Formats: sequence, structure tokens, C-alpha cells
Amino acid sequence: MERPFTADSKSLNHIENFLGVPISNIDLPVTGLTNASSEVEAGDIFLAFAGAKTHGANFAQEAHKRGAVAMLTDSEGSRVFNGLPIIVVDNPRRVAGGLSAWFYGEPMRDLFSVGITGTNGKTTTTTLLHQIWTLAGREAGLIGTVETRIGKDILASKHTTPESAELQALVASMKERHVTNLAMEVSSHAIALDRIRGAHFSIVGFTNLSQDHLDFHSTLEEYFSVKRSLFAFEYAGLALINIDDSHGMKLAQNLSIPYQSLSRKDVTADWNYVHAIRDKRGYEIAIRGTGGILINSFLPLLGSFNLDNALMAIAIACESGVDPLLLETIIPKLTGARGRLEEVFAGQNFGAYVDYAHTPDAVARVLEACAERKTGRVIGVLGCGGDRDSSKRPLMGRELLNGCDIAVFTSDNPRSENPNAILEAMTSGLSLAQPHAVIEDRRKAIAYAISQASPGDIVIVMGKGHESGQEIAGVIHEFDDRAVLAEEIANLK
Repeated sequence: MERPFTADSKSLNHIENFLGVPISNIDLPVTGLTNASSEVEAGDIFLAFAGAKTHGANFAQEAHKRGAVAMLTDSEGSRVFNGLPIIVVDNPRRVAGGLSAWFYGEPMRDLFSVGITGTNGKTTTTTLLHQIWTLAGREAGLIGTVETRIGKDILASKHTTPESAELQALVASMKERHVTNLAMEVSSHAIALDRIRGAHFSIVGFTNLSQDHLDFHSTLEEYFSVKRSLFAFEYAGLALINIDDSHGMKLAQNLSIPYQSLSRKDVTADWNYVHAIRDKRGYEIAIRGTGGILINSFLPLLGSFNLDNALMAIAIACESGVDPLLLETIIPKLTGARGRLEEVFAGQNFGAYVDYAHTPDAVARVLEACAERKTGRVIGVLGCGGDRDSSKRPLMGRELLNGCDIAVFTSDNPRSENPNAILEAMTSGLSLAQPHAVIEDRRKAIAYAISQASPGDIVIVMGKGHESGQEIAGVIHEFDDRAVLAEEIANLK
């Protein structure tokens, strides 16, 4: 876990006074907070939460051995281990968020912090925003699915949005290194599990909402309700909302904080496109924004959905003080995020791309983008993840078949599930005949797709994007769609 080098001195008494909860008569210095027993350092408070499979207190012995001075948990956790001073609260996750922000000095308020939520587009929007700030000469931070960045340093991301203690320590470290701007993805899991309690953003952005995570949220309406809770004064003072999305429009109509609207289609929106003219490299764009701003530039990204992502990033950059005239020179240098419509070229005479699309809406959008660029056929490869929302599998399968000239159904990360059972759900009710194919082995599926490609075709491999492993029966095997795609193209020669 990334931590600041220095922190204000605090003790168990300070923690007790902040929480108003008795701990013990022992007053020890506290050096940090963490819910990961393997990352406990001497002087830490171990945060023991109830999990889906086990209680964090079951790992308190390891935390104690590593030097934890106390444990914050609930009454259930307090009965598991008693070798430490114990802080008992009703909702440890919720309490940990505010405690972590206070402990690290509420660092998000000292940065121009931006939180982006939505089903699709979070990674690309935050990546573009981070790139804009960096190219504008600002020290910028990034927290998201693909990676975490502190200036030029790149760290691996374990979650789209870190747990509260890790998040606050990470931002405190950014502040210590003179980072001034932060772009961060905010997942619905993070909101529901109180990972962002104590966080505060200068701006929060809403990209879109479509079916996903219904294994965690029971209904689409509950999923939206969780997303909507981010748009409150507790978390931010200003919202930017894509009103082309029906849920975005609904959000804008029932909002307590000030907001600005964004639209590709509605010229009355606060931020909108005067024009976006597509060519084979991207889009010639003209954007009109608040205060009479007019930005003319070239956006070198594929896919009309990236117009939405770019508009959000550009609008937020302007709101953060980046000069619109400087933006005109920066936009042509943007490259997007790894694994998002990322091109793979190994000397072939057809297009080859990898994308993270793992929802029905994302699959449809990516295939539409490919169709816009093709001079031949679209050949798509797709699987669905195991131990995740199973209701979207037939929807994703249908989008694959409808959007491709050749649809190849394969395995993604089956995790603990039978990959063939997942494939049966994907192809349920579909009429498949050659050259469409169902090939469980992902490498063989990619090889088959390439073998079918002719000049002018596009091969698009979806579902895993930037991921470098494939999880099968609890074991993660090395597998990067980009590398495999390049290798199989080379094998054709």
C-alpha cells in the first residue's frame, strides 16, 4: 500500500476522541490504517470488516504479529480475536472512511479531485483527463481500473476504487509529492461498500448507465440509486452529467448539487459538439462550452462513444482552469486508455483491436465503432466472466452476433464456473452456423478469428482489454489478449 512518508502524529487517544468510542487506558502512537493484514506495518490500526466469505477479524492474528496496535471492527469481529485493544463500532466500513480521511488530513480537499462514475467510459475519461493535465504541465494523479499514477510513477491497481484507508493514504502520498490534480474512477461497489466515505471531489462526473453488476445490485434501479448517491454535497460541489444517457437525464432532473450538462446531440446543453466530423484517424471537432468557450481541434480516437468520453474530460479540464486555447493543441496528442479499442499491428493487412467491453451496451458500442471503420467484415471474439452477473450473458451473446459478420464465442475469466456452461448461456436461443463458431479455448478462438480475416476486415477481441491473466478454477494463467493477438497474427505468416 502506498503511504505518505510523513504524517501528523496521532495516538489511540486521538482516535478515541475522534470516534467517541472507548478503547483502553493504553495510549500508543498510530502510524497508519489498513484492512489488509498482509500490509500491516508496526503501529497500524487493523480494520477488520465482515466480508462475503469470511470476517476480516479472522486475520487479526497475522495483523497483531506484524505490529498492529489496535483493531477496529464490529461486535462479531470483537469475539474472534482479543489480543489487541479493540474499537467496536456498528458499521466499521462506514466509520473507516471518515476515520481514514481525518487521519491523513483530508488530502482530497487539497487537490483538484475529480470522481467519474458510470457503467462504461470511466477508465477512458479519467485517462484522457490525466493526459490533458500532464500535457498542460500539471502534476497529476490517476486512480482506476488499469493503473494508478502518481506523477510519473505507475502502480498496479487492485480495485477500480481502493478501500478507504488505502485511498486516503494514496492521495496523501500524492499531496506529499506535490500532485495538484487527481482523476479517479468511482465504482458502484466502492460507493455501496463505503470505500469513498470521507472523500470529497471538486467535480463528479456521470458517463452513462446500462446493465452490469446485477450479481451485486439486485436490480438496475438499485444500481442507479447507488451511483446517484455520489451526486450529493457530502461528496462534491459540482456535477457534470451526460444527458444523452436516459439515466443521466433522470439524474440531472433530481439533483441537489449544481451541475452542467453534456451532450453530443443537444445544442442547448452546457457542453456540446458544434460538429464532430469523422475520418479514418478520428474526428475534427468543435466544442461549445460554458461562458462562450469554443474549442476547435482534432480528436485522434476511434468510436463515437469516445466523443462522450472526450467531451467529459475536456469540460472538466476547462473547469479546472486549463486554457481552452492550450486544449486545442493538447487534444490531438491524446491516446486513450490501454485495452480500450487498442490497435494491435503485426504487419497484417486487416485491422486488429482489443477492447475491455464486458457489458451488452459496451459490446454494441465497440462493434458499431468497428463497423464504421471497416471496408470488409467485422470479426468479433467475446466471452463472459464467471461468478459475475449471469443475466447479461445472453444479451452480450446477442449483441456479438448482431454486430459481427463472424461471431466467435469463447471463454473469458470463467473463475469457479464451467466455461462451457457460460458459453451455453451466451448462445442460448441463437442460430449459429459457419463461419460463426464457439471455441472454448481463448487462444484458439483468437487464432480462428484471424484465420478468417481478409484485407479490409477488422478483428476485435473483447472482454479482457488490459488484463494480463485469465482466471480458471482459481488459478490465474498468463494471458494478454494484445500479446496473443499479435502472436497469432505472426503465426499466419
